[in-house]
Amino acid sequence: MKFSLFVHMERWDESVSHRQLFEDLTELTLMAEAGGFSTVWIGEHHAMEYTISPSPMPLLAYLAAKTTTIHLGAGTIIAPFWHPLRVAGECALLDVISNGRMEVGLARGAYQVEFDRMAGGMPASSGGQALREMVPVVRALWQGDYAHDGDIWKFPTSTSVPKPIQKPNPPMWIAARDPDSHNFAVANGCNVMVTPLMKGDEEVLDLKNKFQTALDNNPDVPRPQLMVLRHTHVHTADNPDGWKVGAKAISRFYRTFDAWFGNKQTPVNGFLAPSPEEKFAGRPEFELESLHKTAMIGTPEEIIPRIKYYQELGVDEFSFWCDNSLPHEEKKKSLELFIKHVVPAFR
Repeated sequence: MKFSLFVHMERWDESVSHRQLFEDLTELTLMAEAGGFSTVWIGEHHAMEYTISPSPMPLLAYLAAKTTTIHLGAGTIIAPFWHPLRVAGECALLDVISNGRMEVGLARGAYQVEFDRMAGGMPASSGGQALREMVPVVRALWQGDYAHDGDIWKFPTSTSVPKPIQKPNPPMWIAARDPDSHNFAVANGCNVMVTPLMKGDEEVLDLKNKFQTALDNNPDVPRPQLMVLRHTHVHTADNPDGWKVGAKAISRFYRTFDAWFGNKQTPVNGFLAPSPEEKFAGRPEFELESLHKTAMIGTPEEIIPRIKYYQELGVDEFSFWCDNSLPHEEKKKSLELFIKHVVPAFR
C-alpha cells in the first residue's frame, strides 16, 4: 500500500494570508515526504478560496525544488480548460524539473460555476468528451511529431517540447466514478483515482468492482493502479471526542462544496458561505456520527483495519485528503499521527 497526500491551499476567511497558506502547504508536503509518502497531489480550481489552485504546475514545480523523493501529482488537470499542447509541454517540463517525478491526473471537471467562467458556460456534464480526446493526444505528443484533427482540437504537426524524462511516459491517472470512465481509463492504460466522498466503505467496494469490471473488459491491458482518496483526520486514543473535531470540519467542507456545486449564489471575492445545516435535515450523510464512520476519522487503531480492508480489495494507494477547513496546526497533528502510527503498519 502506497500513501499520498492530497492537499490545497484553503482559505475560509481573510485572517490567513495566501503567503501563509503557501508555506503551510509546503510544510505538509515536506512532512509527507519525510514520512515515506509516495506522492503529493494538487488539483485545479478557479476563483474559489476554499480550494486555491488556478494551476497545480507552479506549486508542484516549487515543491520539486524543495524535495528529493516524493512524486509531484497534478491531481487533476481539468481537460476542457486546457489545450493538449499545453498539457503535454507543461507536464513534461515538470518531469524535467523534478528529474522524473511527475504524475498527471486528468478529469472532466465538476463545478458548473467553473465552466461558466472558464468554458463559456458549456455544461459541466460535457467535459468527458474533452477528457477522452485529451488522453491519447498528450501521449502522442510526448512521443514525437503528431498532427491532430479531432472534434474539439485541431492542430498541424507538433510535438511536446520538452519531452518527459520518464519512459515511455509519466504515469497518467483518470478520476473515475461511473463504469464508462473506469473502462476508458483501463482501456487507455491509465491508473484510476476514485473518491467515495461522503459514502461509506461499501462505496469503496462498489468503485473497486467497477474497476475490476473494466479490467475484465480489457484483459490484454496490463493492470493499472487504483487509488482511493479519503478525507482523513487522526486523533489520539486519550481524546475520545477527538473525532468530533474532524467530523465538524469535514461537514463544513462538504456544506461548502454543496454551496459551490449548487451554483445558486454569486461568490463574493472568492468566498461562498457553507450551505446551512438545516438544509440537510433528513440527510444522514451530513450528520457527525455518519461522517465519523464514512470519512477516515479515528484513532490509528481504528483507521488501520479500514485501510487494510482497502488493501485486501486491491487498492494500491491511499491518499490522505487533508482539505477539511481545520487550521494548519490541527492538520499537522493529524498527519503526524498518521505517519507515526498508521504508515508503519503497512511496511
